[in-house]
Amino acid sequence: MERRTVLKILGVGLGGALALGGGGLGIYYAAARRDTAGKIDLDTPLRIPPLAEATAGPSGALAFALGVQAGETQLKDGPPTRTWGVNGTYLAPTVRARRGESVELAVHNGLDQETSLHWHGMHLPAVMDGGPHQPVAAGETWTPRWTVDQPAATLWYHPHVHGATADHTYRGLTGLFIVDDDETDALGLPSTYGVDDVPMIVQDRAFDGDNQFVERLPLAGSLGVIGDEILVNGTLGPYLDVTTRLVRLRLLNGSNARLYHFGFSDDRGFALIGTDGGLLAEPWETNRLHLSPGERAEIVVAFEPGETVDLRSYPSPDLGGASGRLDGFADLLDICRFRAVDTLADETTLPVALGAAPDLADAVVAAERSFVLASDQINGRSMAMDRIDFGVQEGTVEVWEVTNDNGYIHNFHVHDVQFQVLTVDGAPPPPHLRGWKDTVLLVQGSRYRLAMRFSDHTDPDVPYMYHCHLLQHEDDGMMGQFVVLDQGQDVGAVPTRHDHT
Repeated sequence: MERRTVLKILGVGLGGALALGGGGLGIYYAAARRDTAGKIDLDTPLRIPPLAEATAGPSGALAFALGVQAGETQLKDGPPTRTWGVNGTYLAPTVRARRGESVELAVHNGLDQETSLHWHGMHLPAVMDGGPHQPVAAGETWTPRWTVDQPAATLWYHPHVHGATADHTYRGLTGLFIVDDDETDALGLPSTYGVDDVPMIVQDRAFDGDNQFVERLPLAGSLGVIGDEILVNGTLGPYLDVTTRLVRLRLLNGSNARLYHFGFSDDRGFALIGTDGGLLAEPWETNRLHLSPGERAEIVVAFEPGETVDLRSYPSPDLGGASGRLDGFADLLDICRFRAVDTLADETTLPVALGAAPDLADAVVAAERSFVLASDQINGRSMAMDRIDFGVQEGTVEVWEVTNDNGYIHNFHVHDVQFQVLTVDGAPPPPHLRGWKDTVLLVQGSRYRLAMRFSDHTDPDVPYMYHCHLLQHEDDGMMGQFVVLDQGQDVGAVPTRHDHT
């Protein structure tokens, strides 16, 4: 669906709409900015997603049972909201595994329609990826299995149904997948889950008068559904009682379309320690951080005894272009309140050195490719399930140059790999893009050079995806497919279905 459909029906473009001034669209534009700072009650305890229970599978793998289900959730006062969840009625448990462990996940679809779960950020065989080629039919169980082989990181999982990812995710199918390793454990970072190591799935939602989710596209907006209320881990108006001086927040932008510009109400600094694919080489001190849909960040914040401070999302008018106000770029939003107790435990410190820096800048490059995102297409083509766009050779490094070229915000996500941002418009990337990434925000007109190594998991027939992670854009066709090939292999033909039982 073209995101300018409404204006096409009205017969005006965005400039014409805004030029109406005192008319209905002009009033709509003027009222589009939302400001909740200090105006909503942050008085509900922050829900912490439970850890998924692991058992010993027949092969010795860690086995997790994940049941997708429909239900009702009391998100607001009044009628409950019809929602979807995994092992519950809304959101999903946090799956946790260590590098080197084998995992097996029994995904049972208890819905009345097919869905899927994709392991976003995970390096794994394409047939286990949970992309659009691995749907799980109603009533069926899919059991992907693989060995975790990547550094400690905050990953996540969500549906990836072709043409319906936005809807299924909006209904509530979202969870974290945390990878641990010995090197990160040895750093002594805050690590007590839900206490000083806190998951924060940040989502916007719109509700109707009966407390039901509304998936309404903003008039003249360009990104998809923009909600006017913020949930963190499924909690409206949350607070967290802080009991330690240092707290590690694992932030996930779990929204379909909204961008967040995180900062604290007193402008305090915080340390960015990790991005999508794991820890940075060293902490980066800042007081603002952008996250687009699908991106994650690990930050460490210091608190003083007895203080109260709010996490907010600040305006980003420089990113939004002409339609930015309609897409939430002017919004100032309260996210979560932190209430420090009078005596704080002080047992952790922030190391000067963290993880290994990305190392692909001087690698031998086997191929370079260019990708232009515009008009719901990549390189002028929409997603086709039966078309593999290209193959890459296993064991090689490629550089992909990606550009957003149509005036609207996009981002870019690649399955299977974590990439290094080499340059942005020919210059070294800013500090928040110097770690391993699998999703990157594309500022209009800028050129992003991304280096990635393709290792293991060859399959000429089953593809991985690359796409915009604004979910409406993805569903509208801004996605392509590639396969990883062994020496001498050629690109195969995509099977229409796979056996997932």
